[in-house]
Amino acid sequence: MLTLDHVGIAVEDLETAISMYEDLLGQPPVHREIVESQMVEVAFFQTGATQIELIASRDPSSAIARFLDRKGPGIHHMAYKVARIQIAMRYMVEKGYELIDQTPRLGAQNKLICFLHPRSTQGVLIELCQHQKA
Repeated sequence: MLTLDHVGIAVEDLETAISMYEDLLGQPPVHREIVESQMVEVAFFQTGATQIELIASRDPSSAIARFLDRKGPGIHHMAYKVARIQIAMRYMVEKGYELIDQTPRLGAQNKLICFLHPRSTQGVLIELCQHQKA
């Protein structure tokens, strides 16, 4: 069974979005980081067992910049925690889901990640993530 890890939200201005979520949730982000490989800066808020990830582009050629150009700010992806990402990826392929990433890559918070293509998941970009020890 997959467990919801976080909801990724694409934002145009990270500082403005952080301020809004601090007001809404009554707390500051629990983690911020620049993910150079994805050309983004992220901030995570804890909401119970799940997190909200705010994602801002640092480069106009990033996937988040292209998403914002096409759709504007809003929900970008749903991320599910898996124990072993390679096994989860094989399972998803066997079940007929299309992978965007053929091999796991390093994402924010030192997680191994891969994405399932929205055309195989009813229009929702789904991320699989494996937490690693720091």
